[in-house]
Amino acid sequence: MTEKRLTREERKAQGKAARTRVPLEAHGEFAPAPGRDPVGLLLSQAPSRVSELVPIRHGRMLVSPFTYYRGAALPMAADLAATPSTDVRVQLCGDAHLSNFGAFAAPDRRLVFDVNDFDETLPGPFEWDVKRLAASLTIAGRDNDFTTEQCRAGVLAAVKAYRTALREFAHMPMLGVWYARLDIDDAVRGLSSQLDAKRVRKTEKMLAKARTRDSMSALSKLTTVVGGQRRIISDPPLIVPVEELFSDMEADALATMINTLLGKYLGTLQSDRRHLLRQFDLVQVARKVVGVGSVGTRAWILLLEAGDGTEPLFLQAKEAQISVLADYCGASEYDDQGQRVVAGQHLMQAASDIFLGWQRTTGPDGIERDFYVRQLRDWKFSIPIEQLLPQGMAVYAGWCGWTLARAHARSGDRIALAGYLGKSETFDNAIADFSETYADQNERDFAALAAAVSDGRAEAQSGL
Repeated sequence: MTEKRLTREERKAQGKAARTRVPLEAHGEFAPAPGRDPVGLLLSQAPSRVSELVPIRHGRMLVSPFTYYRGAALPMAADLAATPSTDVRVQLCGDAHLSNFGAFAAPDRRLVFDVNDFDETLPGPFEWDVKRLAASLTIAGRDNDFTTEQCRAGVLAAVKAYRTALREFAHMPMLGVWYARLDIDDAVRGLSSQLDAKRVRKTEKMLAKARTRDSMSALSKLTTVVGGQRRIISDPPLIVPVEELFSDMEADALATMINTLLGKYLGTLQSDRRHLLRQFDLVQVARKVVGVGSVGTRAWILLLEAGDGTEPLFLQAKEAQISVLADYCGASEYDDQGQRVVAGQHLMQAASDIFLGWQRTTGPDGIERDFYVRQLRDWKFSIPIEQLLPQGMAVYAGWCGWTLARAHARSGDRIALAGYLGKSETFDNAIADFSETYADQNERDFAALAAAVSDGRAEAQSGL
């Protein structure tokens, strides 16, 4: 029998009823649990990573409290699990800090703004993403020497945009929600009433530059010609061709693994995209260190060329491990963690990379690992957070809030969510309170990691 669907009024009532379990004001609460050990949680991730890269991860985290926060998704997941939970579930990004939003090319070649990192995606309570975004705004604002009031204004801009967008989505047809997206050109045109002309022009120049960031630009930056052949430039330990990492036998085994991975991965793409990718041949593979929290997971950049050798394509095959949310939200329905990432990305993003796919493969060490594959560059662009002024941060925060609401409206019950959040600013202020308290905790955790490096419990390599 087909399950009876609730009416709009029943769904709205369910959302309002959740306020009885978790009042809106309760989201302002945070108290560290007894025996809390964020450094221990971070170190627990090291055994599954490339050992010589783990100190680079810690070194990147110790640049500032904000870079620490970027790498500390697991400690925050543990903290959020101890906060009041609505259990109004959506597909979570799992790491929705403000640097994990940005612009990239949609398949129709329009520049869109969206969430762009899904390594930790998993279903869970909607407020976890909101709290991670909000705390990141406060922490980044402090790093930029904003006042407390300016930091709070950024958080309130994000949460208000999230709440009001969900109310709008609740009254839209589902297909309308599905097709909604933030077009960067339209958004920049709307900035003229919020920012001065100089700032608008600077933003337009950055976006124009983003449109040049594709495989051709990557080719000039990442490769050179040696003996008539295009080769990836070695820049250890950040970019290292496989033939420099391993012996000839091991490098051959890894090349075989990558070719096998590509062959199987093709089966996860649409038929037209399989046809397109079959026009390219693999030329070379290199290991690349990426991000902050991801450092140490296996990430390979793959240089491919079309048959005549004049058309490059860079793909990235990135290892997908179990989400940091899994111990607190439950295991993924997908056994393959690469498929988990791709499915979550397709569900949350308005438009995804045409080459986004996944596959499990066995490495030269005999260990099975899951990967997802995408283009290395396709107009990808992130706002330089450290250059934002308070007014610009608030505008950017609004973009992030609207985008997160759209992602949650696609995967969760948008009507129940809107019913829970309501019309008042109670939720907004509670999240702002949480973000200030958690930013204080983050500073203590940053100091704890620095102390762990100082006393030898952890190792860090700076400058990389």
